[in-house]
Amino acid sequence: MPHPRHRLHNVRDQHPERRIVSDMCSVVVSGERIFVRGQTGFDMHPTARRFHGLGDPAAQAEQAMRNVAQLLGEVGARLEHICKVKVWVTDRDFLPAVMAVVQRHLEGVWPAYTELVVDGLARAELQMEVDVEVVVPPEDRHAIRVPPQAPLGY
Repeated sequence: MPHPRHRLHNVRDQHPERRIVSDMCSVVVSGERIFVRGQTGFDMHPTARRFHGLGDPAAQAEQAMRNVAQLLGEVGARLEHICKVKVWVTDRDFLPAVMAVVQRHLEGVWPAYTELVVDGLARAELQMEVDVEVVVPPEDRHAIRVPPQAPLGY
């Protein structure tokens, strides 16, 4: 693999009922750029993942942003390094509550945003998803590292 990957996993291992086989990872580090897999209301426990916020898109956004912060921290980046945020919601009326949560976590960061309203996400209970792209400034690049690969899992 030309770029380091963090938290390798396969959908079949976390969600066998979906009958999808898809090798993926949660983070790709490519020089100064970091790409984070879309995050939702699922926490990242490797063996006992829990869903937070059933029927509550703001609670799902809270868990998603906790996940983003955790994943960035694991590779030495910070929320303030985020440059691009994409937010998907399954109902336009969810945008104010979801964006309020995202904004609270990114206060003072001023990223570029894209907000999308979609018919559905990968699982029926998901009402939102957030996806971020990061560019780490030169003065902080010394901190970027990809930990040794743990056993497969989120």
